[in-house]
Amino acid sequence: MSWPENPYNSGMKIALIGADGQLGSDLLRALSGHDVVPLYFPAFDVTRPDEVRAEFAALKPGVVINTAAFHRVDECEDQAAEAFRVNAFAVRDLARICRDLDATLVHFSTDYVFDGRKTEPYVEDDPPFPLSVYGASKLAGEYFLRALTDKHILIRTCGLFGLAGCREKGMNFVEAMIRLAGQGGPIRVVDDQWVTPTSSEELAVRIAALLPRGRTGLFHLTNEGRCTWFGFARAIFELLGKSVDLRPVDSRTFGSKARRPAFSVLENRRAKEIGLPEFSDWRDALRDYLRKKGML
Repeated sequence: MSWPENPYNSGMKIALIGADGQLGSDLLRALSGHDVVPLYFPAFDVTRPDEVRAEFAALKPGVVINTAAFHRVDECEDQAAEAFRVNAFAVRDLARICRDLDATLVHFSTDYVFDGRKTEPYVEDDPPFPLSVYGASKLAGEYFLRALTDKHILIRTCGLFGLAGCREKGMNFVEAMIRLAGQGGPIRVVDDQWVTPTSSEELAVRIAALLPRGRTGLFHLTNEGRCTWFGFARAIFELLGKSVDLRPVDSRTFGSKARRPAFSVLENRRAKEIGLPEFSDWRDALRDYLRKKGML
């Protein structure tokens, strides 16, 4: 879907929820040409709709970007109410508020809305079927968003890593692997879950390129290529020249509480159809990340 007239002129006013997070930090840089209002937790809490409405009524943003989420996947199994409060009901409230204020809502979802039974990348039209509380809560947020406002951009992505690290989880996968290597001993990583690690910096740049196009709806946005989490870990240590005791295990042996899809690689079909700049291969994005972290 697209609008007959493009409301996104340069210098648009953007409210950025979670501006100090991993993706939020990169969005703050990528959108520096616009009037971006950074919003930080806990001063700004998406689960307090009356306060959110009052804040946005005063700000009058043309675009709201929501990066807030509860995405500690295993903890969601025991804290389902909290997962749905943040990932679904807060999105419902944001969608209503943005609709009433005629603002566009940009929201992020996950590859975990799929069950992983496919053997080729998922496109936007593929039916979701989540296996976990986390995936179900994110899918519920998608449905609320799509039902309540036409002026939305819904982005599914996968395996984010960025320079700011993941504030909500504590660290991203790359940082976690490097920390484990520093502790010594064997490192076990699942080798039967296929994903596409994605640079939050590259994602932010594509979002900045997408906004002026006046497009709405669902987009898959990830780096190119695929690997298992074990393959991702192996690439990290190979690039760093580290010799570690890295051991592949299957999901059952690893014993995570939440089920993950065996294959959740996404295809950026709509982004390619509209000519959005293509992402690099995940290996190149990883190399660039490590270089900017001063590790290469």
